[in-house]
Amino acid sequence: MSRFVLLSDAQWASISDLMPGPTGRKGRPFADARSMVEGIVYRYRTGIAWRDLPTVFGPWQTVWKWHRRMAGDGLWDTVLGRLLAAADAAGMVDWSVSVDSTIARAHQHATNITRSTGGSSNYTIPGLEPPDHGFGRSRGGLSTKVHQLVDGHGLPLVTAITPGQAGDSPMLLPLLHDLRIARPIGRPRTRPEKLRGDKAYSSRAIRSHLRARGIESVIPEPRDQQGHRTRRGSRGGRPVTYDPVDYKNRNVIERGFCRLKQWRGLATRYDKLAIVYRAAVVLNAVIAWLHHLGDTP
Repeated sequence: MSRFVLLSDAQWASISDLMPGPTGRKGRPFADARSMVEGIVYRYRTGIAWRDLPTVFGPWQTVWKWHRRMAGDGLWDTVLGRLLAAADAAGMVDWSVSVDSTIARAHQHATNITRSTGGSSNYTIPGLEPPDHGFGRSRGGLSTKVHQLVDGHGLPLVTAITPGQAGDSPMLLPLLHDLRIARPIGRPRTRPEKLRGDKAYSSRAIRSHLRARGIESVIPEPRDQQGHRTRRGSRGGRPVTYDPVDYKNRNVIERGFCRLKQWRGLATRYDKLAIVYRAAVVLNAVIAWLHHLGDTP
């Protein structure tokens, strides 16, 4: 197989009907959808500039326009939703989920864009471009943070983008809110069996939310919270309990981030717009689920 052929025929057949197609109007010949998608994957996998994209994929301007339009339309979220529904129907989704985030440094070519840092941004609507474009300044410079909710195999279920200095805990409830996997009959499934997270996700609000929904919490308690609870005596509530053996399985999300950053265009952010960068992260999740499902249409 050529190094430029990135999807098998069966994998392409499972998503090709969701791709844009000819409109029937007169004009230039419609670009080949498979070449466009494989060109997008190749660009993010290698981390090259769009202008350096090999000509085998067609004009780089066309590949870029396809990616920009599909990012704005939320097409990759639709594709991922289909794959998740197929995996759930086949019993291939492990509902013991894990949550965490990872930092991607922003390249200087991505940050030469006007951005507003004075007001708050709503990062719970994936299709809405935030005023600061998901860039945040910390001690390491400008960066972006990728938040993900993954299943027990480390495969992404939900993805969100925030500035690099943003906290992890506030994004957990929005991630759980966006977890919706369609089923052939009945309502979509939205409730995992258990949630694994590190100490950053330990808060009363999160534990109360998980308890109300019947989700087992596998989140350890930080030492400072233990001290505060002890000093309050009986008013501090009961000690936090979790399964330390099951907590070891949280490493699946760390391995998932390692797989994500094998794509150099995701390990370092070169995109000016947050929705474009997020679309590439979701595309990486689509490829991961295609491999997990195998070559079955």
